[in-house]
Amino acid sequence: NRVGVMSASRVRIPPLPPNPSSPKSLLLPAARVPPVLRAAKGAIPDARHPGSSRETIVPAIHGIFTCPNVIVGALQFPFQSLEQARERFTRFSANAMQLVAELDGKVVGILGLHLEENPRRRHSAGLGMAVHDDFQGQGIGSALVMSALDLADNWLGLRRIELQVFVDNSAAVHLYRKFGFEIEGTLRDFALRYGEYVDAYAMARLRW
Repeated sequence: NRVGVMSASRVRIPPLPPNPSSPKSLLLPAARVPPVLRAAKGAIPDARHPGSSRETIVPAIHGIFTCPNVIVGALQFPFQSLEQARERFTRFSANAMQLVAELDGKVVGILGLHLEENPRRRHSAGLGMAVHDDFQGQGIGSALVMSALDLADNWLGLRRIELQVFVDNSAAVHLYRKFGFEIEGTLRDFALRYGEYVDAYAMARLRW
């Protein structure tokens, strides 16, 4: 595989007035995520958007992947350095698409769509996502998944999107089900977490 330049298309979420019912009043309530997010389709390269260069995005992504909830839920490790993050995200596969979600100029979430390389599985892709702890439950994940599925359906012609999620991550399971993902099985002792093995669901969404 050739080493590609990191191509992260930004999902811009316009800031809205504060939500008085939430202590995190600066966050965007899930019900108010604007449908204009469909404009993220097309995966515009970084060269077209100087503000989304690796030097800007990688530190923000590092901040997301070092959040405690993200470490627990997204197979990350504690104590990752910025240099490790830079190494990971600059060695970027040509078969992976990245979307980042922005809220009021701040990168608050990232989603990867990893295309299968085997010719017999090129109708499939794996999906992985992380949202900053301070912005979880505010519609950021929905915005990212909606944009990724638009890209998968209307630009990449994919039939199957698959993922793994811990069985006790009820919020994520609910989110994926909302977008048509179904549980296909349980992966027992899938990963080590706090010294104990945890099961995960294998989920997939098929486009008929």
